[in-house]
Amino acid sequence: MLNEREIESCYLGQFIPVHYHHNMLMDQNRMHGFKSAIHYAVFPGAKVLELGGGTGVLSWFAAAKAEKVYCVEFNPDMVKEARKMMSMNPNGHKVEVVHADAFEYLPPEPVDIVICEMIHVGMLREKQVEVIESFKQRYLARFGGPLPRFLPEAVIMAVQPLQQEYDFEGFYAPIVQFQETTVIHPGTVEMAPPSVYSILDFSQPQDTRIAWEGKFLIEKNGVVNAMRFITKNVLAVVSEENATIDWLNHYMTLPLQQGVQCKAGDVLQVSFHYRAGGSIPSLEAAIRVDVLHAVVPESVERVRVYA
Repeated sequence: MLNEREIESCYLGQFIPVHYHHNMLMDQNRMHGFKSAIHYAVFPGAKVLELGGGTGVLSWFAAAKAEKVYCVEFNPDMVKEARKMMSMNPNGHKVEVVHADAFEYLPPEPVDIVICEMIHVGMLREKQVEVIESFKQRYLARFGGPLPRFLPEAVIMAVQPLQQEYDFEGFYAPIVQFQETTVIHPGTVEMAPPSVYSILDFSQPQDTRIAWEGKFLIEKNGVVNAMRFITKNVLAVVSEENATIDWLNHYMTLPLQQGVQCKAGDVLQVSFHYRAGGSIPSLEAAIRVDVLHAVVPESVERVRVYA
């Protein structure tokens, strides 16, 4: 009988198809951000571990400076692909592609940097948090401290109420949408500014349970019928410049089970909870949205003032 993690790994994270990894290679924002962060963080002679290496591209970035890179991948198809790619690129000989489960693997020696990109919007579906927490416990038990530096170093997550159009050539379909961050979407109306609901610092212990309750001041008249989830990955903190190297995931917009009519000035209360690595439907089912304080029409307010 498979446990929950084994069932999910059959279609998520560890078994993402080869062609999807190729799509990630063509994502310029992702590639440029990670290349810059790895080039900044990896120093000459460093020992590096990548958990969930896929094609091995992030390990290869590290190999430009590192003495040794361990690239761990569980999917046998990807192991084959990564080994082939390493043989075709300079410094590929410094990368050892290891066929192993990231939840169980430990390197044969202490490492300076751990790269792990098992990231989905909201830290859903993939196992970034679980994998890193499991690794930290096992690493400390075998090697003691200090822990290596983790890339990404942190994740900042925010949520925003929207009025979202769900008309597809006349076909009404309230579906999950992933939107590019640099594009204006005519069918999307931002009803209030985003609010940060969670910050994960991977150098510190993290709980897989994420829960939030907060309020939004509505800025426009309309119907809040969706929530946008925003995930900003802090790939590296450049302390000497007081700056960060970031990568922003595509926005994820989840439809609400029922829209809420709002007016400018209303206060919207939103709450939700989910498990990092959990499913998108589990988050959808947990979202609660209510108008906490409705704006008072001007005529009614005048009566109250002069009563």
